[in-house]
Amino acid sequence: MARALITGGAGFLGSHLCDKLIAEGHSVVCMDNLITGSLDNIEHLFGNSRFQFVEQDVTNFIHVPGDVHFVLHFASPASPIDYLQYPIQTLKVGSLGTHKALGLALDKGARFLLASTSEVYGDPLIHPQEESYWGNVNPIGIRGVYDEAKRFAEAITMAYHRYHGLDTRIVRIFNTYGPRMRVDDGRAIPAFLSQALAGEPVTVFGDGGQTRSVCYVDDLIDGIYRLLLSDEVEPVNIGNPDEISVQGLAEEIIALTGSTSEIIYKPLPQDDPKIRQPDIGKAREILHWEPVVQRREGLQKTMEYFRTKLGIEQVIR
Repeated sequence: MARALITGGAGFLGSHLCDKLIAEGHSVVCMDNLITGSLDNIEHLFGNSRFQFVEQDVTNFIHVPGDVHFVLHFASPASPIDYLQYPIQTLKVGSLGTHKALGLALDKGARFLLASTSEVYGDPLIHPQEESYWGNVNPIGIRGVYDEAKRFAEAITMAYHRYHGLDTRIVRIFNTYGPRMRVDDGRAIPAFLSQALAGEPVTVFGDGGQTRSVCYVDDLIDGIYRLLLSDEVEPVNIGNPDEISVQGLAEEIIALTGSTSEIIYKPLPQDDPKIRQPDIGKAREILHWEPVVQRREGLQKTMEYFRTKLGIEQVIR
């Protein structure tokens, strides 16, 4: 069994990845500076002899004593509310942090997996988005701090693969949801759930016609793990191609919670993508992966988590 370093391991996705690797018999070093991550996400692992937590900013020098077989770089603010609050840190973790993580992988002879994003496609001009699409990104827009950080991270990862011969993987993650998302995450599903559960107006940006394709976290983590163990070097989309409008998603969540919340509308943020849907043909062919959790089932599980976090036993009517 392998020993893995997961940067950003106390975050939403990172913590689920810690669980997955430990469940598969590996040991995990979780590294996080806790800017957007939380010890609450990993506290259930503290008594496990195959788990270690290190509080550290990965834009600084990374040192992990002993063997490391996998380096999975998940450290980064990931929601607009976070990377707009921490624009410089987001750029630094995508550039300096990726460089440091790659350097550690090279030193240890480890396989490196980069958590990239569908945001490298920007506001796409082709639909659905396949891995060969180069994207439509505004490099100086407010979202550019995240988009360009991830695009640079992909570029330096491929440079390490080509120049140093480092064994690398790149996953392009599409919209994901599930337990351990922060209530104040700012993304659509946490916002809609917290508002609907509290009986507050549900806020939709724009006219609600923009689309998203949301993937339950268990499916995503399974796809990432399969990619880690595969031989595929170039980027692979992992996400659920079941596309829905933001308006439709808000209506589904209101109905699921039994809320009487009304929908209110606010202006669409700058450079917000109008469409988003992964082409997962490559993942199906190479990884034999596709999502299996239906949206209603995933939203139900996420809703129960949010009810617990918010201390809400039933909907306020």
